[in-house]
Amino acid sequence: MLPAGSRLQSPEDFRSTLRLGARGGRRTVVVHVALTGDARRMAGFAVSKAVGGAVVRNRVKRRLRAILATRLDALPEGASVVVRALPDSATASFSELEADVSGALGTALSKAAR
Repeated sequence: MLPAGSRLQSPEDFRSTLRLGARGGRRTVVVHVALTGDARRMAGFAVSKAVGGAVVRNRVKRRLRAILATRLDALPEGASVVVRALPDSATASFSELEADVSGALGTALSKAAR
């Protein structure tokens, strides 16, 4: 589980990460990474109704939080991450989601470092 201090909460934080951040995508997720220069590592999740009903969306969010919680310490300081779930994430297994998040996060981080 992500610590409360590591969660993006304000709409402005989400907007700035989505607009200014570098993007990496896979079949089930799109990851946006912005290097803010802040000392904290923050993460947020966007799961729309296109993914499915409330039960499905909450399951996808729980899985994404668990996946990102293990990778949060490996992010550079000041990294702000938003993971946006795509409709295919509803039928993906945990291992498929994990592989897609890892790949998309790596792509976004390399683009953000440029």
